[in-house]
Amino acid sequence: MRHSIVPVIAVALLAMPAGGRADDQNVQSLIGQLRPRPPGQQIITRGLPKPAEYPAGGASVPPALHAAMAAAAATDAPSADLNVLFANGSAELTPSAIRLLDDLGRALTDASMGDSRFLIEGHTDTVGDRALNQSLSERRAAAVVTYLVTRFHIPAAHLTAKGFGEDALLVPTPDQTPEPRNRRVHVVNLDG
Repeated sequence: MRHSIVPVIAVALLAMPAGGRADDQNVQSLIGQLRPRPPGQQIITRGLPKPAEYPAGGASVPPALHAAMAAAAATDAPSADLNVLFANGSAELTPSAIRLLDDLGRALTDASMGDSRFLIEGHTDTVGDRALNQSLSERRAAAVVTYLVTRFHIPAAHLTAKGFGEDALLVPTPDQTPEPRNRRVHVVNLDG
């Protein structure tokens, strides 16, 4: 009996991706940041816009979801900032972005997330035209949602893409300032 277990363990270890431990730590960290919190537990988040900072009216967002987004911001919903790298000036995911989104996908499909709905926010820095940055942030948020739905079979109804362009900067900067920390994807658990 003992001999039959050894090959299975060896195969499992060979199948583990390089850096598996770091990947698992990233996934566990994301789960900890995004897991729904018990009622009454205070959550401290960074970079989440307050309701007044959300773009007016949530143009392409249904009113009920816009209300959930505002409520999530007001109650410090569980959230995480990810430095998802895209090809310059596009919504094309880079290999490092795919690795990070794989960690996010594993976290969002963890049993502890239940049927939570998530807001996927796209943000840019202040370099370039404001309208182009808005459009770019929307395309990037949509690319993240498409990847998660396609790769991890997360129901599309559980993910909402919203672009903020250069509004709601994590690090306030003057116009035309390249700031990598502002080029991010912010994930918010709307049911947290």
